[in-house]
Amino acid sequence: MKVLRIHIRGWTASFRYPMFISGFQPTLPVPPLSTIYGLLSAAKGNLVTPSDTAVGYVFRSQGKAVDLETIYELSEPLKAKSNICKREMLFEPELFLYLDKLEFASFFRKPYYPLLIGRQTELAMVEEIKEVNLEKRSNVPIGGCVIPFPMDGIYGVIQALPTHFSDDIPRKAVGTRPFYLVDRFIRYDKQPILFDSEKKWGVFIHHG
Repeated sequence: MKVLRIHIRGWTASFRYPMFISGFQPTLPVPPLSTIYGLLSAAKGNLVTPSDTAVGYVFRSQGKAVDLETIYELSEPLKAKSNICKREMLFEPELFLYLDKLEFASFFRKPYYPLLIGRQTELAMVEEIKEVNLEKRSNVPIGGCVIPFPMDGIYGVIQALPTHFSDDIPRKAVGTRPFYLVDRFIRYDKQPILFDSEKKWGVFIHHG
């Protein structure tokens, strides 16, 4: 299967747990699908959803840290109140995107909007854009991604997450369902899965 592999690198990344509204802000260990489709939308310049392209990805980082952050809470009439919270972040994140639509290469060569891995301050840069062939193999390592629950042979923390958000105001979460958060590589031997022979890891493809 020929796909587009896009290597993206940043300085920090964080992915908010949906249930944490205030106080300590932990990060998901891997980006949810909504972050991936938000990244694709930023590159293209308009909304990209699971019906537009299948996507796979592998995410990794060099560590985790906690920082203090100042939040300004706005209220009527135009008053701002500052608040301090602790926020978890991932250091030196790397994202390898796999897309079945090869035309997305042009969007990442000249993105319409700035590329982010996580929040608005977490800028990212494209390191490499390459067409690669994925072949099906058995007993391969897979990780650094979310995988729909349930799936025989996969394990990890389970979290309900949306696949993407609408583009109207206010934005609405779409396609929410439980996912495994597979933050480290595990050996998957239940059935053949797509394999990147250059990177030596399996790639789970999410279809719309």
